[in-house]
Amino acid sequence: MSLKVRTVEYFYTRVEDEPAKAYELLAKLASEEINLLAFSAVPFGPNRFELTIFPDRSDQLLALAKKLGWTLTGPYHACLIQGDDQLGALAEIQKSLLDAGVAIYASSGVTDGAGHFGYVIYLKEGDHIAAARVLGA
Repeated sequence: MSLKVRTVEYFYTRVEDEPAKAYELLAKLASEEINLLAFSAVPFGPNRFELTIFPDRSDQLLALAKKLGWTLTGPYHACLIQGDDQLGALAEIQKSLLDAGVAIYASSGVTDGAGHFGYVIYLKEGDHIAAARVLGA
């Protein structure tokens, strides 16, 4: 299986649970030409949600956040993996990390439906270097 593995930084922010908030943030990032590698939005408590932002260039995101007064937490580190999709691809990656003693904190994967997948693995701080080494980055 052909894998592209890179360590990435991510940040999160928590906002009030209003339908337009995620759109507004994404639209602002696009208008400021901040490229995202990944993004997620999940509920956080009854009236808030957490946005996790994986910028291509952290310095650009941090400068924009400072300019707009956004509160970001991070950077934290994760591994972003892209590869050719096959049955068991994610299990093979997880097994390689487990065999090397790298603990996975959380993960999220997706296929493009055309034979490729993307996989974000959240790790305890410091483990991203070992994970990238194990996976051949």
